[in-house]
Amino acid sequence: MQINEILTLERTLFGVPGGSKKRVLEYFSKFIAQQIPALDSEEVFSRLIAREKLGSTGIGEGVALPHCRISHCKEAIGTFIRLRDKIDFDAIDGQPVDLIFLLLVPEDANEAHLQTLANLAETFAQDDLRKALRKSDQPEKLHELLTLGVSS
Repeated sequence: MQINEILTLERTLFGVPGGSKKRVLEYFSKFIAQQIPALDSEEVFSRLIAREKLGSTGIGEGVALPHCRISHCKEAIGTFIRLRDKIDFDAIDGQPVDLIFLLLVPEDANEAHLQTLANLAETFAQDDLRKALRKSDQPEKLHELLTLGVSS
């Protein structure tokens, strides 16, 4: 799946306070349960934390891609958060994180889940995109950058 298929403007957030990895995942869990009532915030949070215990989803360059499988999730759901302040996310390069793309997928999504993660990692590997995301302070612009790409 491409980003434009899983990310809505309503789930493109800017200036979210960081604090800690746990606090951001908790914030997201409550936020997504409000957006999609079929999802339980406690289940989302516990599954994201369980996934982080397997190994950090901080992929480097200030980016994290937290993800997990969720019951009652009918299709892949993406949310982008640009934090107000960088936080420690135990990223592979040791750098703090300020760009977070959270992905929830149905429990039976295997190959599609992995392909979506690969697409996200490839997208966030683009230096120009990361720079543009960090310069923008408007959710509409952030959403456009993520769904349409960086124009030269």
